[in-house]
Amino acid sequence: MIRYDAAAKIFTLSTPHTSYQMKTDADGRLLHTWYGRRLPDSCPDMAEPRAPHTDPGCWPDLLPLEYPAPGTADNRCCAVCPEYADGTEAADLRYASHKILPGKYSLPALPAFRQDANAESLCITLRDAAGLQVELWYAVYPDCDLITRAAVLTNTSSAPLILRRAASACLDFSPRPLELITTDGVWAGERTPHRAPLRPGEQTISSVRGIPGHAHNPAAILCTPDANETQGEAWGALLVYSGNFALTAESCEAGTRLLLGIHPYHFAWTLAPGQSFAAPEAAFVYSRQGLGEMSRRFHTAIRRHLLRRPWADPQTPRPVLINSWEACYFTFDEQRLLQLARAAKQADIDLFVLDDGWFQGRNDDSTSLGDWVADPAKLPGGLPGLCKKINDIGLDFGLWVEPEAISPDSDLYRTHPDWALQIPHRETVSIRRQYTLDFSRPEVVDGIWAQLQAVLDSCPIRYLKWDMNRSLANVYSAALPTARQGEVYHRYVLGVYELQRRLTEAYPDLLLENCAGGGARFDCGMLYFSPQIWCSDNTDARARMSIQYGTGLFYPGCTMGAHFSTVPNHCTGHISAPQARMAMALFGTFGFELDLTAYSRKELDDLTPFIAWYRAHGALLRGGDLYRLVNPDAANLGAAWMTVSPDKVEAAVFAVGTALAGSGGHCPRLVLQGLDESAVYTVTDGETTETCSGFVLQTLGLPLPGDYGEVPSKIWYLKQV
Repeated sequence: MIRYDAAAKIFTLSTPHTSYQMKTDADGRLLHTWYGRRLPDSCPDMAEPRAPHTDPGCWPDLLPLEYPAPGTADNRCCAVCPEYADGTEAADLRYASHKILPGKYSLPALPAFRQDANAESLCITLRDAAGLQVELWYAVYPDCDLITRAAVLTNTSSAPLILRRAASACLDFSPRPLELITTDGVWAGERTPHRAPLRPGEQTISSVRGIPGHAHNPAAILCTPDANETQGEAWGALLVYSGNFALTAESCEAGTRLLLGIHPYHFAWTLAPGQSFAAPEAAFVYSRQGLGEMSRRFHTAIRRHLLRRPWADPQTPRPVLINSWEACYFTFDEQRLLQLARAAKQADIDLFVLDDGWFQGRNDDSTSLGDWVADPAKLPGGLPGLCKKINDIGLDFGLWVEPEAISPDSDLYRTHPDWALQIPHRETVSIRRQYTLDFSRPEVVDGIWAQLQAVLDSCPIRYLKWDMNRSLANVYSAALPTARQGEVYHRYVLGVYELQRRLTEAYPDLLLENCAGGGARFDCGMLYFSPQIWCSDNTDARARMSIQYGTGLFYPGCTMGAHFSTVPNHCTGHISAPQARMAMALFGTFGFELDLTAYSRKELDDLTPFIAWYRAHGALLRGGDLYRLVNPDAANLGAAWMTVSPDKVEAAVFAVGTALAGSGGHCPRLVLQGLDESAVYTVTDGETTETCSGFVLQTLGLPLPGDYGEVPSKIWYLKQV
């Protein structure tokens, strides 16, 4: 619901549990006044009275501006920075008009949360006298307490201007103690949560890699110091973008300012008179019930309003797949692949995915990227021949590609060397023995699209894994003049989006999974096209406790590519019990990444009950509400969580490692959450079944076996009697 009080000049955006409020002051500046618990329907003015300095010129430095710009005596981080033809970098944005519209706004060429009949949009137009117009767009999704924001900037002057910064959103908080939570890491250790009190000054997570990268995720939480899973205030922010980003929390006398959007590094977008630039979308949720409720609201919003159909529907089955990478790496032929497929069929797996190494001359990572034609030495019948034989075994067929990359040793590079990103008169930087294609150029996107179409039309490919194994370097496009090289990073991202748009529209039933050297591009921009993203190259159950916990702060489990793999783990050398590896894989999309041809008949048969359990309860796992019961300890030796159906009729509970021993081994019970206290549930672990009330399960808890060993695990299924 969006309301405007014309007399008080107040905008109030409300969901069932939250409200977001702004007002224009006497001078026409748009001020942020409230984001928190839902306000009464009378929509009181929540602007905090602050005594101004005796010098009026100091007052703007304390104002909670909704979209701040430089040159107005607000000396904090700014959302937009225009450079006009006369060289000035300043803007004094004042209210011009607004409109309230049914439905959800859209952004040209950018992914965003999707249209919804119950959504409502607000557009507030601000103008600077020198010729910059800013349309601030807001949308309210009442079913998940989500508020989205975006900005469209237009040059209304008679001369070109350059945008030096164009952030997506700014959010000001009055002075109070707050803590910042971000998810950070490295390759094979992505999205580990870090939490610390805000200190004076700017604290920033960012990426200038051309992708979000392994180091930081474009998401953050501001929370009160008392916030935990079940209590305290939490404000979550996500950026729907897959390129360079900056997320800054600045703490000073005026309070805390949260700013997120495209990183200003090497960003300079020229707007001719009348041209516009759309900044990526930002999404916000607020919770009074701690981090758990904040996560559940994001999860619901992403499942219902970001993922594409049919995969957005939890009832749509996701195939249980086996990926050939850890079983074969580059060394295989058709017979080796068919042996693996037969073993997978014996384990009742649905889909066989052929990973890297299938295209011409590709025997290691030094060659052939860009030449998307099957290698006849490995696949004499090409992809159609292999696909038919896989289908005859009873499995669907999937494929790995890396469309953004090009090898120096490839026919594509020999034909189009200028298609690679490279700076004139400098040596092109090779990372992982490959270059990056210039996706800012439409002809490059068209060329790769033609190759992908030929591959996908050659045989029934049901799944495509899109990988991206390096950061951008030598960011210079031969197709743009010198003065517009600051547009290349963003135009590259738009090119990636365009190719994925074509792919998903031409093949709507194709299951697309994005990947970037593991989890280096796990963001809402990618999720708009692909309903799942490879969470990390590290499939170790212990490591995945922290990786998937941190990822789950913002993103639902149905988006996390997670596989059961061999031990000792290929990445860490850790050994974990099969049940622990199954628990971590079942929390995500569930698949296999190992050599099943080395398994005995009995070992293959032992996998089938887990696959059957996933098929029986997949809709619950994909669409349920997540409750984190025991967060991973410092050594990643234990965690517990559960997912509950929205109607509270059924639930699945997972406990791994030390979580099975209770609190320090002295109280072997696991207190559950999210159930109907008045209901009675059957509780089964696959071997025994008991009956217990929701009240007892949420007060005394579920008895634990107190198991020990090499990261043991236990899974329970609960259903109302």
